[in-house]
Amino acid sequence: MQEISVGKTYRHYKGNIYKIIALAKHSETLEDLIVYQAVSDGKTWVRPYSMWNETVDGKGTLRFTLIK
Repeated sequence: MQEISVGKTYRHYKGNIYKIIALAKHSETLEDLIVYQAVSDGKTWVRPYSMWNETVDGKGTLRFTLIK
């Protein structure tokens, strides 16, 4: 499992690059969330923390991979 940290940059399995800008909590469910921004166009997105390190196919491809 890769570390998830504010300020780190990740590549989505479809190729886009995103930077984590905050870790948050859902106000109703208290679910952990990741707030991240597309490097290409600056759009901001939110995704459940639990989905960040998921695999997206039967081959073990991570949804997001840390860019070092």
